[in-house]
Amino acid sequence: MLDLARLRALHAVHAHGSVGAAAAALGYTPSAVSQQISKLERETRTRLLERHGRGVALTDAAQLLVATAQQLMSLVEEAEVALEEQRGRPAGRLTVAAFPTAACGLLPGVLAELTAAHPTLELRLVEVDPHLSVDLVARGVVDLAVAHDWDIAPLPAPEGLERAVIGDDRCDVLVPAGHRLAARESVVREDLADERWICQPPGTVCHDWLVRTLRESGSEPELAFQVAEYRTQLALVAAGLGIALVPRLGRGVVPEGVAAVRLDPMPVRRLYAVWRTGAARRPAITETVRVLRAHWAPETG
Repeated sequence: MLDLARLRALHAVHAHGSVGAAAAALGYTPSAVSQQISKLERETRTRLLERHGRGVALTDAAQLLVATAQQLMSLVEEAEVALEEQRGRPAGRLTVAAFPTAACGLLPGVLAELTAAHPTLELRLVEVDPHLSVDLVARGVVDLAVAHDWDIAPLPAPEGLERAVIGDDRCDVLVPAGHRLAARESVVREDLADERWICQPPGTVCHDWLVRTLRESGSEPELAFQVAEYRTQLALVAAGLGIALVPRLGRGVVPEGVAAVRLDPMPVRRLYAVWRTGAARRPAITETVRVLRAHWAPETG
């Protein structure tokens, strides 16, 4: 008989793309995941993973088992939801995916409150970009995602998922303290022409929003420094190397040497909680969504 834990390990490698990433998502060591898959190979007498460059690739037989694993995991989830609903309180494992600034600025307080109030709830957190986390929810890899979108890139709504708005995260233009705009209370997009920008790399929604918005206002942005971490962006602004558009969530205190200036109209990214429709009745889901909304700080949004 096929072992569900071993199938789950194989499914995680498929979903995350590597043994190491699967281990991080499952809370195991890479060695433990490899051992689970080796045992599954012996059980099925089938080779499931092949070397592919520096990583691994699933064989055709493994792809068939992944589809089976998905079906079994869905059945198990239905049973777990029914039992938890019958008990009427959050319990069991709940894996939450969140993008970096939400993981830093919102989730610590949420997870701490849930842990204190519900000792039988086993919480897990994985840091995942929004364009990936929604798909992970749809495939059953994580239970709930905290994701965001901008006006130019609405959050996808795959069939079988539900979502709820958590709040709106506003963004400011951060400039060096000695910058010509530092003393201004607000600026408009036309004021930002010919500036050197510090921004996220291409392919991110934040990068695309900045480029499209400035082009629509009639200027071609000079993207001098492209870095993913907002903390690094703040350091570059403080060093006088350019200006940046930075969300308030997870930003922390604006460092010395940096001024925050309001951009009119103010850019907003909207945060959502996303979960599978089949798990909507689960008390752990409804309680987590409630606490996420309760922890959303008006001064942040």
